[in-house]
Amino acid sequence: MPLGSGCSTCGYCGPLGERSSTETSFKKAGLIASQLSCKVYQKMIYRGWRRSGTYCYAPDVRRSCCPQYTIRLCLSEFNLGLDAIAFKPSRSQRKLINRDTSDSPLLQGISSASMPTRPSKSGGTSNASKRDSPKISLSTSIHAAESDFIFPNATARHDFKVTLEPSTYSEEKYTLYPLYQRQIHHDPHNTPEDFKRFLVKSHFINEPIPYPASAPDHLPSQYGSFHQMYRLDGELIAMNVIDILPECVSSVYFIYDPKHDKYSLGKLSALREASLAREMHDAGAITMSSLAMAIHSCPKMKYKGGFSPSYLADPEEFTWFPLADCIPQLEKFRYAAFVHPKNSLEGPQDPGEDRNQTPTVA
Repeated sequence: MPLGSGCSTCGYCGPLGERSSTETSFKKAGLIASQLSCKVYQKMIYRGWRRSGTYCYAPDVRRSCCPQYTIRLCLSEFNLGLDAIAFKPSRSQRKLINRDTSDSPLLQGISSASMPTRPSKSGGTSNASKRDSPKISLSTSIHAAESDFIFPNATARHDFKVTLEPSTYSEEKYTLYPLYQRQIHHDPHNTPEDFKRFLVKSHFINEPIPYPASAPDHLPSQYGSFHQMYRLDGELIAMNVIDILPECVSSVYFIYDPKHDKYSLGKLSALREASLAREMHDAGAITMSSLAMAIHSCPKMKYKGGFSPSYLADPEEFTWFPLADCIPQLEKFRYAAFVHPKNSLEGPQDPGEDRNQTPTVA
């Protein structure tokens, strides 16, 4: 059912944890989908569309106060026809993973037997050169703290598990949702129906993933909407809502218990999305990237630009540009056009849709 254009308050430039007081977030088009194939939605998000439950919308990047650009993290050398490009966690991202697999009170107690070993600076393996050090993959590091992946002889004080399941409703999931919304976004009005409408319902026609051989049990067997569940000693501490599509893992929304806020679970969830996409690719599925929305003007969203190599979709032509090449324009303009930089706009004013006015020249 088509809904046309619209506007709403903004959750990115209002007071901390709150929405803006005026409607400054615009949408060029919207629709309610009763059914939608994952392949079709894949094409839609490459053209800037996103979804909230069964509501699909195309942000009006030119008019909105906080422009939303589609950001794509490339995980394979075959992505976008580029040569020898693959995602590798940065030093800070590796430290984040290592902290939450060894030092964090969340996961503390996993024995060193469960972690890949590295040559020491002194002692028995001190003469080993750096080039002889074992290469540890993102997926190996990501799974190192999970109870289902630790080595048979390893022991752990805590039972930490991350599982993937289709997006369905449960009281356990709903209990986490208002807790997160109330403390992180100062939003006290959330009912079970709100949760279902936003994070459970989807329009997808589930389709089997064509792995060439049997895939590991922890990987999905179908495309569609999923909940990635984080449990510590049986307690649900976080949930990531993701869409698994033929060419990407698309981030929808992440919620967590605020008492674990200091452990950067949001950043870890992005690393887990990248790991999932990479594992599916390695298992023979054609998923080759993770995808989300980037809002450069919002400080809490800038971490998405810390994953490399990332690319932004031009908001007019929807072709991909290296994020590093886009940063100067994003810093200078409120609205940045990469193919036609003369269309870029400065200032917070709403320029409307009058293309006859003279835009600020980049």
